[in-house]
Formats: sequence, structure tokens, C-alpha cells
Amino acid sequence: MNLLSILALSLMSLLAGNAEVDFVFFGDAMQHSKQYEVARRANGTYDYSACFKHVQGDIEEADYAVVNLECTLGGAPYSGYPCFSAPDEYARELQKVGFDLFLTANNHCLDKRDKGTIRTINKLDEWGIPHIGTYINKQDRAKRLPFIKDFDGIKVAFLDYTYGTNGIPIQKDVVVDYIDKKVIAADIDAARAAGANVLCVNMHWGVEYTLTPVQVQYDLANFLIDKGVDLIIGGHPHVVEPFEVRHSDKYDKDILLVYSLGNFISNMSDIDCRGGAMVKVSLKMKDGKPVIDNPRYKLFFCQKPGAGDNTYQVIPEDKPELVRADSRETFKRFMQRTHDLVMSKNVNVPQDK
Repeated sequence: MNLLSILALSLMSLLAGNAEVDFVFFGDAMQHSKQYEVARRANGTYDYSACFKHVQGDIEEADYAVVNLECTLGGAPYSGYPCFSAPDEYARELQKVGFDLFLTANNHCLDKRDKGTIRTINKLDEWGIPHIGTYINKQDRAKRLPFIKDFDGIKVAFLDYTYGTNGIPIQKDVVVDYIDKKVIAADIDAARAAGANVLCVNMHWGVEYTLTPVQVQYDLANFLIDKGVDLIIGGHPHVVEPFEVRHSDKYDKDILLVYSLGNFISNMSDIDCRGGAMVKVSLKMKDGKPVIDNPRYKLFFCQKPGAGDNTYQVIPEDKPELVRADSRETFKRFMQRTHDLVMSKNVNVPQDK
């Protein structure tokens, strides 16, 4: 073995021993009709460039950024609630600002039936956007899962499940990853067999507009922890629910449990739905095993168009100077309620400074 090869192997060993990866997770990226109406330009295209610019730094500084795409890319004519079909430019903007993985298993993934789900999958593939949660057929699912990313020896498997699809049935061959303990257990086992040493399970669960988790969330969280999952990231309620770091005596490790990240961007009006949280966490190697490190959160507010500003903007809590005068009271109320009613119940997940 020549000197160059020895040095390369030494460097790889050094990197593996000191591997570290930073993640950020965002919640429900919605697309109501008002959102695409104000994004539409005279030439028929859609411009979302102003929406995420104030959180782009948080997204880009992470090694891996994950978002829940809570709409289909079903093509024109576009539609908002209750059956979402967003312009393609919306997903392209999420990609542009730095999201690395789109989650598609949610209660709106079949809004445009199988055809819309398939078009969403095909478009994300066309643009090179990794995604999990929905599949063209069983063969497509088998090809994509287990979905594992290797960060210098920290091999993270991502899984994504939803409680349902608003009663809309699958018409033919499309596969949606519904919450099913047998399926989840089999997927976890398959991920481990494929070499994953970290498991991140994303859950679309709970009850909408409820600021505290319901029993089914507690039960499923306990199930996942018992299966050895490391990161449990929840969404769907459209409001923020508490976070915690819980120690597993069975596996002698800490688990990050996020019950709900709330909305990322939407046109919802209820005060508790006017924003959400991003959760950041690192994974480091310790004694040859990956461990979670420095979990933290940052709240943000979704500012709607107004006062001559015809766009939606996601504004972090630490940038109040960006909030228009006509939105400041709503911004303050959202932050106060979320801190007082939700964040006060956090366990070992501090605010990002």
C-alpha cells in the first residue's frame, strides 16, 4: 500500500471517529388557494422567492433539511383546501432554499387521487428531490426503501407514515405508508439489516388544533422508542405540540421526540396555526456509536400579504423587525401562546439561541 493510500485511509478513519451531522426539520408546507393566487405572475408563472428567504439560513446551515410537503403537485387547474394541488414552482422553491428530503405521507397526499400522487412522485424524481411516504406501486416502494443516508459512518434511515388520507381511497396501485405497527416494525428491521445505525421516523398523527398530544401519539411514541428509534418527528395538528428528549433504559440512549412541528407556511387564520417550529439536532459519534446532541428549537411566524406587501413570508422569532406593523400584534400573540402553552412543557429541548 502506497503512502497516499495510507494517508487516505487514516483520514477516513479520523472522519469516521469524529463524524457529526446537523439536521433541521420543518412541519407542514401547505398551499392554500390564496397562496398561489398571490404568487401568480402576469406571464402565468408562480414566484415564491420571498416566502422562505428569512429562514433560508437555518435551512442551509444544516447538513440535512427535511420538510413535509402537504399538498400534491397534481397539475393545473390548481386548488387549495380541501383538496390541494400546488404549482410546480412551489416545490422547486422548497428545493432551491435547501431542503434535502420531502415527506409525502400525509392526509392530503391522495387529494388528486392516484393520478395526482403519481404526478407528484414523477415531478420530484424529475427534479432530483429525494422523497419518501408515497410510491407508484409496491415495486417502487421496494426500490426506494430502506432510505438510508450515510454521513461519514452515521447511517440514518428515514421513514414516513400517515394516520390516513381523509377517507380518500387508493384507486389502483399507488402505495401510501399508513401508520401500521406491523409495517413499521418490518421497515425498521429492514433498515437495520441494511446497515442503518440511526432511525428517524416521521409521523403524521394526532388531532388537528390540539396543543397537547393525544393518547394515540403517546402509545405510538412508546412503541417506536421500544423499537429503538432515535428521532421521532411529528406533524399534522397544524399547531406546535411539545418536544422532549427521553432516555431509553432498554437501549441506553436518548431519543428526540417531537409531537408536532406545526405549520411551516399556510393561509390558516387561527392564532395557534399562524406559525410553527423548526427543530435542530446533531448526531455525533461517541464510543463508536451515534448519539443525539444539542437538540433545540426556533419558532417562526407566517406573515400574510397586507399593507402593500403582496406575499407570504416565514419570519423567525428572533427577527421581529421584519414583521409589518399590521401583523405585530398577531406575531406577539402567536409567540406568547406557543411559549406559554406549549414550549413550557418541553423536556430538555431548549430554544435555539
